[in-house]
Amino acid sequence: MVTGSAHLQQRASRCVDPVGHAPHQELPTPHTLSAPPHRPMPPWAGLAVSQRLQGLTPQRTANNGTAVEEFVLQSFSEEPGPRILFLAMFLLLYLGALAGNALIVTAISLHPGLHTPMYFFLTNLAILDIVCTSTVVPKLLENLALKGGTITYQGCMTQLFFLTWCLGAELLLLTVMAYDRYVAICRPLHYSRLMGRPVCALLAGSVWAASVVSTSVHTGLMTRLTFCSHNQIQHFLCEIPTLLLLSCSPTTLNNVMMVLADVYFGVVNFLLTLASYAYIIASIVRMRSATGRQRAFSTCSSHLLVVTLYYSTVIYTYILPGSGSSLENGKVVAVLYTAVSPTLNPLIYSLRNKDVKVALGKVFSCIRGRHGPCRLTG
Repeated sequence: MVTGSAHLQQRASRCVDPVGHAPHQELPTPHTLSAPPHRPMPPWAGLAVSQRLQGLTPQRTANNGTAVEEFVLQSFSEEPGPRILFLAMFLLLYLGALAGNALIVTAISLHPGLHTPMYFFLTNLAILDIVCTSTVVPKLLENLALKGGTITYQGCMTQLFFLTWCLGAELLLLTVMAYDRYVAICRPLHYSRLMGRPVCALLAGSVWAASVVSTSVHTGLMTRLTFCSHNQIQHFLCEIPTLLLLSCSPTTLNNVMMVLADVYFGVVNFLLTLASYAYIIASIVRMRSATGRQRAFSTCSSHLLVVTLYYSTVIYTYILPGSGSSLENGKVVAVLYTAVSPTLNPLIYSLRNKDVKVALGKVFSCIRGRHGPCRLTG
């Protein structure tokens, strides 16, 4: 009788060719399966696994690399002395913009005598200035305090969205404000009908909605681009022209949409504003009363000054990006429309407008508590 081990040896010997050829292949059992040969893990696989676990799958580029996930923002100065000076200056500008625009909104909201279309649009302008400066300046202050800094991809796209939204909405709003002044001066008898509350609400809503649609298109197109190893933005903020320079994928559609937006928001609205003020100036010249001419011009001078300041900076940045201007000049212009303009607008409208100055005086009196409860009357 053959034992169990001997029986297994006899079965194994039958499977071996005496000449030395390979034995007849049988279906492998789970015990006979061998592990596949070890393959080295590519350098990007570990990062992909860790980011996939976090819900962030990195984009793959055409050159078998990983897309950047943060951008390096440029600072104004690397020297400690000028950097501290810039930090103090921008902090004061930011606080001034917040305080000034908040006071404008508060004074107009609490003063019934200022519940007119002109001041309704001025309130919208103040809100836009608060959003615009809050989108850019806090990150700029952080970079100045930390001697340069970075911004994540999501943070850059968010800043781009709100900045483009504010710029487009402000250009449209300035055109609407010019139309309001045109109706008030050139067609005063029809002002209450042409600029009633429903019309003002429709115009303001259209301004916000049109700018949201535009910036959504631009931001969506920007997210489709691939940014490779070069992630240093030659600016202190995320803008469309500077980001397009870093892309390693085609940007033809982005450039076309940017040109269309420049034509609509910049050129068309600028021409409409110029046409409105051409009619306004012609109407003021035909006035016989010197008092009437002075009053009409005083209501338009503040808005005209804001239009001139804002359009000059935006046109320099977006319509003439390839005019050979230096990067430093571009930074100065960006500071003008993101920090200086939101700070100056409340001063321009309050110092040259008696009604706003009276309302602000009452607001300060209410804050100090000199006249009891804060009840502003017209």
